[in-house]
Amino acid sequence: MLALAGSVGIEQIAIDGKTVRRSGTADLGPLHLVSAWATKNHLSLGQVAVDEKSNEIAAIPKLLELLDLHGALVSIDAIGCQKQIAAKIRAKGGHYVLTVKANQERLLTDIQNCFEQACETDFVGLDHDTYTTEEKGHGREEVRCYTIIRNPRGIRNHDAWQDLCVIGMCGSERTVKGETSTEVRFFIGSKKASARYYGKALRRHWSIENNLHWQLDVNFGEDYNRTKERTAAQNLALLRRLAVTLLKHHPDKESITCKRLQAAWNTEFLEEVIRGSANLGSQ
Repeated sequence: MLALAGSVGIEQIAIDGKTVRRSGTADLGPLHLVSAWATKNHLSLGQVAVDEKSNEIAAIPKLLELLDLHGALVSIDAIGCQKQIAAKIRAKGGHYVLTVKANQERLLTDIQNCFEQACETDFVGLDHDTYTTEEKGHGREEVRCYTIIRNPRGIRNHDAWQDLCVIGMCGSERTVKGETSTEVRFFIGSKKASARYYGKALRRHWSIENNLHWQLDVNFGEDYNRTKERTAAQNLALLRRLAVTLLKHHPDKESITCKRLQAAWNTEFLEEVIRGSANLGSQ
């Protein structure tokens, strides 16, 4: 699966962690895995287990080392906003977009100050861009405005963030049943691209939650799996991710649930699903 990253034209790879909640023992906490997901191709590219006495910050570089990142944008939530992770992505030939939160307090403060000063001067003299989206449905309305500044000034220790050339802000306003809430998020990027590019990438990042993690829990019952032995639990998790990929790429328009049941009942259909793995590299 890992070799697929360089062979199918991967545009974006989302990195995120997930816990197999009932895999813990009296001596060990539950197994926590960091996974790589091709957001557009719907491919599970790999996983790395987080060591018991460590965290995702240590596991993410190990996963990145296994992947061919050339030409791909790697998106990671705030826990992955680390200097060494940014450097690893660039060294492997990829670009990054990393969410910035309070775990990088100084960087967050500098970005906030940059945007405050930019707004005060109406962005005069700054290379900036804006992209706005509106979504309506199910009684909910949400407006998101993405603003980026290219080649920002005022970021302390700027050079420590490998090839950082974009800072961004996303302001969102959500109205549900007449009640409105707002949120502002910040991010950094290594690619001189448009606000639209970054806005779409940030939205696509959550494909890993909706198209992988949700499927694993709802259709494969991963959170209910009680396999305690670590190697066995990791192997089963890998097989579940492979199964999600294969079922998603079978041309039948039925749901993953229906295709999974059909594969269990019908040997010919199961063979079709398995044979489809030979075509993943050409998609």
